Amino acid sequence: MAAILFIGGSLNQTTMMHKIAQELGEHDCYFSPYYADGIEDLVARSGLLNFTVLGGRHLQDTLDYLQTHRLPIDWRGKRGDYDLVVISSDLIVPRNIREKRLILVQEGITEPETWVYHLVKALKLPRYLANTATTGLSDAYDLFCVASEGYARLFMRKGVRPEKIAVTGIPNFDDLASYRKNDFPYRGYVLVITSPLRETFRFDNRPAFLRRCVEIAAGRPLIFKLHPLEWMERARAEIARYAPGALVFDRGNVNPMIANAEVVITQQSTATFVALALGKELYTNLNMDELRELMPIQNGGTSARRIANLCRRLLLMPMPVLQQIRRGLRARPRWETDAL
Repeated sequence: MAAILFIGGSLNQTTMMHKIAQELGEHDCYFSPYYADGIEDLVARSGLLNFTVLGGRHLQDTLDYLQTHRLPIDWRGKRGDYDLVVISSDLIVPRNIREKRLILVQEGITEPETWVYHLVKALKLPRYLANTATTGLSDAYDLFCVASEGYARLFMRKGVRPEKIAVTGIPNFDDLASYRKNDFPYRGYVLVITSPLRETFRFDNRPAFLRRCVEIAAGRPLIFKLHPLEWMERARAEIARYAPGALVFDRGNVNPMIANAEVVITQQSTATFVALALGKELYTNLNMDELRELMPIQNGGTSARRIANLCRRLLLMPMPVLQQIRRGLRARPRWETDAL
């Protein structure tokens, strides 16, 4: 029996970690919210990073979820003696897990490669400055489980080593058709899924966006689903001004909302994949051709099991052998997933 630490972050990341852990019932599984070291940790503790997964609503939602499901919590992995760590982001890799067997699981859509991304790569700045555009670039993990062959090609183009990638699909986005059966009470509306662009220091002409949403709705009911990191009071006030009468939700699973909508409008959201998979009339800031290329594979909700099987395979690898592989003294294994 092995001890495994799962590090969440957003509620999406945390639920993905839980699904993988449920497939590893023969092992001792523990959970932690996302955490950092050094200056990032000091700033997070001050509350200045509450707009990230290191604090604020993301942290509280993760703790609430872990406590509600009575999952063993080992915050910051202080127990220490872990045989394997599974993480949902490598923008920050805490020091106390770097020598462990480490699996990275893609959390969802990645940010576009803006000038900030290229500056971060060129100057070797902290990866988190470019947000999820730099996912996978730490090279600190032994295995990277990704959503699709399209994403595998994208990550390889960015510099991720091909031998570290396994195309497994990702939990929460591998059985999107299942959301058609739901108990969300509304139907036949235009759904707007916003993104926390301003809160993460990116440009967002929200009044122009809201006017465009009203134009697309053309008299049909409007429902807004706000991102958890948004400044809710400001967002609600703007919607009341530019789209009076619209319903606004700041909590709840967005996927049933997408399934029941006639039209979906997004900015930069993983939920765009859901709308695309469900054949919705879709308006987005993202490139539709790229989205189709990157679409997470639909394997009937088996991604968590496939990732769990790779966890078992990595656990069987003795640490001395793994260390030789990391130093380039042995060839890396091929992570074939067809039989998983």
